[in-house]
Amino acid sequence: MPRQLFVTTALPYANGNFHIGHIMEYIQADIWVRHQRMRGTAVDFVCADDTHGAPIMIAAEKAGLTPQQFVANIAAGRKPYLDGFHIGFDNWHSTDAPENHELARQIYRDLRDNKDGSLIESRTIEQFFDPDKGMFLPDRFIKGECPKCHAKDQYGDNCEQCGAVYAPTDLINPYSALSGAKPELRNSVHFFFKLSDPRCVGFLQQWTQDGKLQPEVANKIKEWFTVRSNPDGSSSEGLGDWDISRDAPYFGIEIPDAPGKYFYVWLDAPIGYLASLKNLLGQRGQDYDAYMANPALEQYHFIGKDIVTFHTLFFPACLHFSGRKTPDNIFVHGFLTVNNGEKMSKSRGTGLDPLKYLSLGMNPEWLRYYLAAKLSARNEDIDFNADDFMARVNSDLIGKYINIASRAAGFISKRFGGQLGEVSEDGAALLHQLRSEVGAMEQLYEARDYAKALRETMLLADKVNAYVDANKPWDLAKKPDQEARLQDVCTVCIKAFRILTCYLKPVLPALATQVEAFLNIEPLSYANIAQPMPAGHVIDTYQHLMQRVDIKQLEALFEAPEPAAAAQEIAHPGGEAIAPTIGIDDFSKIDLRIAKIVNCQAVAGSTKLLQLTLDVGELDETGEPRLRNVFSGIASMYKPEDLAGKLTVMVANLAPRKMKFGLSEGMVLAASHANEKAQPGIYVLEPFAGAQPGMRVH
Repeated sequence: MPRQLFVTTALPYANGNFHIGHIMEYIQADIWVRHQRMRGTAVDFVCADDTHGAPIMIAAEKAGLTPQQFVANIAAGRKPYLDGFHIGFDNWHSTDAPENHELARQIYRDLRDNKDGSLIESRTIEQFFDPDKGMFLPDRFIKGECPKCHAKDQYGDNCEQCGAVYAPTDLINPYSALSGAKPELRNSVHFFFKLSDPRCVGFLQQWTQDGKLQPEVANKIKEWFTVRSNPDGSSSEGLGDWDISRDAPYFGIEIPDAPGKYFYVWLDAPIGYLASLKNLLGQRGQDYDAYMANPALEQYHFIGKDIVTFHTLFFPACLHFSGRKTPDNIFVHGFLTVNNGEKMSKSRGTGLDPLKYLSLGMNPEWLRYYLAAKLSARNEDIDFNADDFMARVNSDLIGKYINIASRAAGFISKRFGGQLGEVSEDGAALLHQLRSEVGAMEQLYEARDYAKALRETMLLADKVNAYVDANKPWDLAKKPDQEARLQDVCTVCIKAFRILTCYLKPVLPALATQVEAFLNIEPLSYANIAQPMPAGHVIDTYQHLMQRVDIKQLEALFEAPEPAAAAQEIAHPGGEAIAPTIGIDDFSKIDLRIAKIVNCQAVAGSTKLLQLTLDVGELDETGEPRLRNVFSGIASMYKPEDLAGKLTVMVANLAPRKMKFGLSEGMVLAASHANEKAQPGIYVLEPFAGAQPGMRVH
């Protein structure tokens, strides 16, 4: 029976595009998944957008969108990154999907109704309230001094310096990250998951220390169970109960039987792994419950070291005590720095933008290879060094590996009609040595020690190149009596190249597909590595498989913005200078009116325009409301149903314009940034409540 694996990466928060840290994690997981499939293992590899929480709600409000619209726009931009770097998720979903709402609520009910005693408790707590914004503050919008290590400007739920987890009220000198105001303490009823319950503590002490986790991660977690003395004379109690609720207004999943209360985003976000899997299985017609009940199912999660707390304490405890399977392992990786540990900064030219990398024509598999060459099973930071990147790709990947095929394939095509020959004893010994490493390679990939797997592969490539240098096919080609030997040596090189490609396939999937086509062979796997390409097997004409890194590409990748351009972004709001000064007479010539969007519809034949029917308070000659027709290029940001019934502002005295789709009788006002690539989007203005159609804007 093949193994059945369920694999995920951490859910990216849906408030921005992917950064290089996301891509590194996805590549790490993708390599492991591809390795598993080469072993014949069945794998379901899923992820989703983490869509809930106050930060999304606040960002959407600023953008003039609903939270659903906001996260949909973010999700629409994921594909170029994933496809661009050959990251092969089986499903990409959303934590705001019906499956996640259903699963999160059911897990909560199961925890609340646990047969050995409820693990959910309600308490009246003091919670920070922003008097300027008129709302309870989410933990991430409260900052202050860490009560444990006293680091400044730490968030209200955990410290990024020492990893401590605490309540926002534990912060020293807290302030609102939204308004800067000093928050007030007000009472609110909240729900808690009783992580301090002896059942939870006992389970987690065993689960985190039974060999599932990396040793350095397990050792760090062990500290969180102990009572510690603090410098101020107080003590830390070990595991504390977890506040899992937030007050309205909040974008999230409403808690069952608790109107106006919502799950804290970190409760439903990891459940999103299960929801994405359930959605995938539903697409296939498979039963989710039966799938999860399979005792042979293995469940793995790739995450960064900054979210260890949630994935090794809260998530497994929620799963276990709600009667569900817990992960078989949590694979934790470190951070990615640039050029000898420097923190990434776009303004200083030390950022590594994934889409910019692709737009410069840089091969995505260069980056996959380079990152893999640095990744081990340990929770360690890795550094992207431009000089090292160029050396590893050009010298190792191309100079050692690709060079084997390029040195031999031409002779096979031109001199022997593409046919491979017989292999002599010395060549057979070399090929046997290469094939005998397959078990070791499998073990290294299984253990996620990609760096060692690639080092060992390059050492094997060195042996092949030494064989080429010893036999000098370019000299053999000059001697008519050495035709058989020339075919023999070049055949050994091609067969060796096939074996090395198999070892590199998890890292270089697109290149491996090209090689399989070039060699006219079935897809490579560990099982078929020993299958020979017999004498007479015909290969295709060799085409260049990979180019070298150009130093100009690297320079452009890390090129800082032009000082003048950067200064303009800072000096000019919205990316452009304020228009020349005008007088009140000039302004009064523009008649701005409040308009109600009576109807809105898509325009057939246009992907940019929406057709708005507007009530500006006018009457026709019969005394009936006169409605105006306006075409507006806002279809990329709004659906017709989002705008119908809304108020907006229009230029009422603009001369009508005849368009391909009809007459446009005005213009609605919208805001956008001058640099559309840097800050995409166009946002229709909406007046405050109380404004009426026809009112003039002064």
